[in-house]
Amino acid sequence: MRDYPCDLCGNEDLSEVACAPTYMAGRPLHVCTACGMVQVAHRKTPEQVKAAWADEMYRADQTTRLSDTTYTARMPAVHARQTFAMDFIDEAVSFRGKSVCDLGAGEGDFLEMIQGPDYGATEVFAVEPSVANCRMLDERGIANFVGIAEEYVEQAGEREGGFDVVTIIWTLENCHSARDVMDAAWRLCKPGGHVAVATGSRILVPFKKPLQYYIGPNADVHPYHFSARTLAGYMAQAGFRKTHVNRFIDSDYLVMVGEKTDRTATLSWEDDNATVVLGFFERWDKETRGFYMEDGPNP
Repeated sequence: MRDYPCDLCGNEDLSEVACAPTYMAGRPLHVCTACGMVQVAHRKTPEQVKAAWADEMYRADQTTRLSDTTYTARMPAVHARQTFAMDFIDEAVSFRGKSVCDLGAGEGDFLEMIQGPDYGATEVFAVEPSVANCRMLDERGIANFVGIAEEYVEQAGEREGGFDVVTIIWTLENCHSARDVMDAAWRLCKPGGHVAVATGSRILVPFKKPLQYYIGPNADVHPYHFSARTLAGYMAQAGFRKTHVNRFIDSDYLVMVGEKTDRTATLSWEDDNATVVLGFFERWDKETRGFYMEDGPNP
């Protein structure tokens, strides 16, 4: 465990969210005082975070249950959000006739669907750290790399700069460095290609769930919490010009598409106000305690 500076802007001055340890088994959550990015600054090493997703979060014996310690895409809620992301991205850039690389592909449901006749991707490729998941990808006939995006891009060879679309579907929030993953996406995209990121819409929007159902003790495997502005900041820093974003204000989902630029010009982006973000969590905690705490902070 060590303390890291802001992953988005590099600032070392981060403020703690006062209520967070109540929900996170004593663990802190931080807001960057410069850009307002919400993140777990005191976290495990890159190797430990990778190992958690590769060896612990997916279990061969689970079926359709999510918990604080395991994850699966084989449940209606996850299938629904993947379908929403698919349709939004397809409408923005079209998968048909395209090559698609999915970073953090999980069990392969997303890629299997987009290579079907409804979406028509001509080639799909998965980057996934879980060996068990890659066996499932093999069974589905989906070409894959066992590892994380940063590892794949270093040995991609002729595939670097070879994909029309790179997708990051409910994965960017789970990486050790979201900035490094966005850079890997840029390197994997063709000139003029696109990146598409799907994540939850929770920060600086109307409260959509009690706070104990959003932040919890397993903080290292979900260290980032994006607003629309900070996600656009990650795109801009990586060299993607934002082209499409869904109506995230009253949706559970935040889906953003960006076009690869040549990085010769700096792309502008807006910070979140750190004081406003800290106040947002204070109000969220107050609402949760007032109406949704019958079962305690971590049911």
